Amino acid sequence: MSDRLRPESVSDLPVSAGALLKALRDAPPLTHCITNAVVTGFTANVLLAVGAAPAMVDIVGESEMFAGIASGLLINLGTPTPEQRAASLEAVAGAAASGTPWVLDPVAVGALPVRTPLARGLVERRPTAIRGNASEILALAGLSTGGRGVDATDSTDAAADAAVSLAQQFGSVVAVSGPIDLITDGHRVLRLSNGHELLTRVTGGGCALGAVMAAFLGAARATGADALTAVASASLVYTVAAEHAAEKAAGPGSFAVALLDALASVSPADLVTAGRVESSVR
Repeated sequence: MSDRLRPESVSDLPVSAGALLKALRDAPPLTHCITNAVVTGFTANVLLAVGAAPAMVDIVGESEMFAGIASGLLINLGTPTPEQRAASLEAVAGAAASGTPWVLDPVAVGALPVRTPLARGLVERRPTAIRGNASEILALAGLSTGGRGVDATDSTDAAADAAVSLAQQFGSVVAVSGPIDLITDGHRVLRLSNGHELLTRVTGGGCALGAVMAAFLGAARATGADALTAVASASLVYTVAAEHAAEKAAGPGSFAVALLDALASVSPADLVTAGRVESSVR
């Protein structure tokens, strides 16, 4: 087991992220996704590009079994049909029984009457990680009624206390996505300032990141890296790749294609060169 996967300080995160990226590519984690209909294909392609193995299994009667054999699981509530709601509960039960790490993405949680109680019920089952924008994290913590659909109306810093509180209450790593990504385990707080505005112009930019986090958690399970390192590594890889993609893109359409290429080509050395990380302790 490499010591690089257990950083002594946040300054080691780009190195640890590079080691975890290599481990993921050497042994692609089977990543079980129950995600929304708008982004299924893009999410699968993002996972393939970074080096993981996607499996979009959202059928009642299969999800619990599949979560038990997967390396990591994503539950995304973007289009929570009755079938997906039941499959999500099955999959979380399977993950709990087998120790599979899982990510909850509470898309558009807040005032909406189906997804909001579903998200709050799922968070009680102690996801390994929670990923959302600032408004979603505030709403999940019961501190707001959410944003404008999938768009945040709050800043990352406005959700910092809510993120720390959720992490401490449920034992989850909480990732607040935005112009600056905030990631916390309830004690350590990381801020990553990589990324590009074009990520917000492509459907599935945030949702696919949740799947990448599940993949990195799966890789971490095999290598011994902790959950905070895995989630932060996923964000760093994804946002550095986004910067590389934006350099070649003429607009949102070409950016989406360039992002897949950049995820496939981003290297550990790129993370060390480009990674911008700050840390604090609560």
